[in-house]
Amino acid sequence: QVQLMESGGGLVQPGGSLRLSCAASGDYFSIYGMDWYRQAPGEQREWVARITNNHKTNYADSVKGRFTVSRDNAKKTGYLQMNNLKPEDTAVYYCTFRGVWGQGTLVTVSS
Repeated sequence: QVQLMESGGGLVQPGGSLRLSCAASGDYFSIYGMDWYRQAPGEQREWVARITNNHKTNYADSVKGRFTVSRDNAKKTGYLQMNNLKPEDTAVYYCTFRGVWGQGTLVTVSS
């Protein structure tokens, strides 16, 4: 059974940066892709980014050029680097891998 542990959220000022981590348990990490989603207060969950097993990446238009998704297969961990954060990026961020969802980590962008 895969388990995911997210970390890295917090409070940051507009224009700041954060890096989220998503550590996975279990085997065969390297052969599956990972997605990131977010859910703002009162909003539906929306897809943010994806990294495939061979490190191809895709991004939602709202974060393209500011967010970078990556992975370290040796550490069984995915990352979401978020730069130039805006107040509208405030949300709970989730990673999902092999049908399993992380617990979410809150990112608050505010001055």
